[in-house]
Amino acid sequence: MTRQQQVLDAAIRVLGTGGMRQLTHRAVDTEAGLPQGSTSNHFRTRDALITAVLGRLLERETALWTTLAADVATPEAFARAVGELIRHLAEDRVMTLARHALFVEVAQRPELRADVDKAHREIAGWALPLIADLGATDPPADLALLLAVIDGLLANHLANPGPRFDPAAAVRTVLRGILAR
Repeated sequence: MTRQQQVLDAAIRVLGTGGMRQLTHRAVDTEAGLPQGSTSNHFRTRDALITAVLGRLLERETALWTTLAADVATPEAFARAVGELIRHLAEDRVMTLARHALFVEVAQRPELRADVDKAHREIAGWALPLIADLGATDPPADLALLLAVIDGLLANHLANPGPRFDPAAAVRTVLRGILAR
């Protein structure tokens, strides 16, 4: 792991445990166990830090997806893989809370939306072909729906965790509807 990744992972932990107000260069240095000023050496401004954290979250989520999506050639396999992705994200509560904190910040600060748009384009780059191969008739709209379902399932589970959390069943139902059109 590079020093920059170490700093960004510490920033994710700060965000996920304390929220956006706690995200300071000093707090990240402390969380990372680095000398004061280390985070500032990599990311001069808070906005630069926020942008880099968003990129690191995407990197970590993409890596997780890659490990889970070895075989998603059938709707059932796809639903199972997406369900596992959601389950892993729900179990990594701190990372997922950090992601939600970032999205709230972006909603309040339109100047940061370009970074989220870029992340969505990157996700679409590898996810749209998967959706299309399953038989989706409108892959961009169908992917948007699936991403909304993923975010909704995660938000609901974080706010109200329960032992019967079965995200694959919800994804399977939505996927059936998408493919039946």
